[in-house]
Amino acid sequence: MAEIRIIGTAHVSQQSVDEVRAAIEEFKPDIVAIELDSSRFTALKKQAHDPSVDDVLKVENFNSLLVQWLLAYLQRKIGIDVGVEPGAEMKIAIQEAEQRGIPIGLVDRDIRLTLLRFWSSLGIIEKCRLFWALIISIAEVDNGLEIDIESLKEQNVIDAVMQEFRKFSPNGARALIDERDAFIAHQLILLKVQKPEGRILAVVGAGHRQGISAYLDNPQTLPPFDPLTREPKSFPWGKVVGFGVTAIFFLLLAAIAFSGVGWNVLLYAFLFWVIIHGTLAALFTLLAGGHPYSALTCFCVAWFTSLNPMIHAGWIGAYVEAKVRKPPISDFRKIYEAETLTDMTKVPLFRVVLVAALANLGSLLGTVLYFIFIFPVLGIDPRIVISSGMHNMWVFATGWI
Repeated sequence: MAEIRIIGTAHVSQQSVDEVRAAIEEFKPDIVAIELDSSRFTALKKQAHDPSVDDVLKVENFNSLLVQWLLAYLQRKIGIDVGVEPGAEMKIAIQEAEQRGIPIGLVDRDIRLTLLRFWSSLGIIEKCRLFWALIISIAEVDNGLEIDIESLKEQNVIDAVMQEFRKFSPNGARALIDERDAFIAHQLILLKVQKPEGRILAVVGAGHRQGISAYLDNPQTLPPFDPLTREPKSFPWGKVVGFGVTAIFFLLLAAIAFSGVGWNVLLYAFLFWVIIHGTLAALFTLLAGGHPYSALTCFCVAWFTSLNPMIHAGWIGAYVEAKVRKPPISDFRKIYEAETLTDMTKVPLFRVVLVAALANLGSLLGTVLYFIFIFPVLGIDPRIVISSGMHNMWVFATGWI
């Protein structure tokens, strides 16, 4: 029967690099299984082709891409501080296996699918908390916070970190940890079937070792494989809320029109919608370092896109930013090689994504502030206007019928 040995590593640890090299020398595996998918494998070997800027603009989920880049920056920054390149232990596993003619098994799930399932599993509160935690972590690392990387491989530390992560984001932990534990275990069992008398050395992150081992010891507890490989189909709450906001806005305008307070009040209510959305979307675009043309575009379209959940001001602003600044393909490499957050924000491609994310945030904030301040700005009593307006609409509708 095939023997499986699992090594739990830290992705920026020199000790993990040495442990992987020693394990291959001592265990003499017939297969080296690594926690990578094909895209990360080719990227680690620097054989991957960077996508075009048009590919980025097609992503639409700019927030998820921004999180991915910030996480990569954080990992790289920690690696620089401890003198180890992120993923060095995976790279040495690949090099040692290739030099010895040992087959390599890529046992992790497609990173694109994992990130898609991760992001879609988060609620709005979890997403906000994630962004905030990232910002705080990056600030601490940039300010010289020292991290004991080797301690992160100790089981008691791993358990504490995992427990905290599950409290912080239970849905995110399921997509990033639990599902991948199951996926990798499925892949290792498949390799075991293919090599019934062989030795399999699995090189995985320390946080996955316990979960994978538990599944291998009790295969009957493994969840079905197919659901782990499907793109998520969650209820489109964002679109439902968006159409709800649109309905409320037009209902509000109709109530004002039928309340008898005057057409000038109706005009001011509409202009306030245009101005507050346009101003905040443009302001946040400029805060992202966007070009004035991008900010002007967001100002012009934000009032309309905020009424159409199928399109967002940030998408249009990002398109204009990409056309004006024309980021080269080499910007992908610059983003992943940035040594400071300031360096990253100077990369045109990063600014394209940041413009998309912040312009959308500005427009969303505009919607919230509109419904909070619309009646104080107009100087009217909302209870009187809405009740009289709805009553008059009902009389008009029933009289018409």
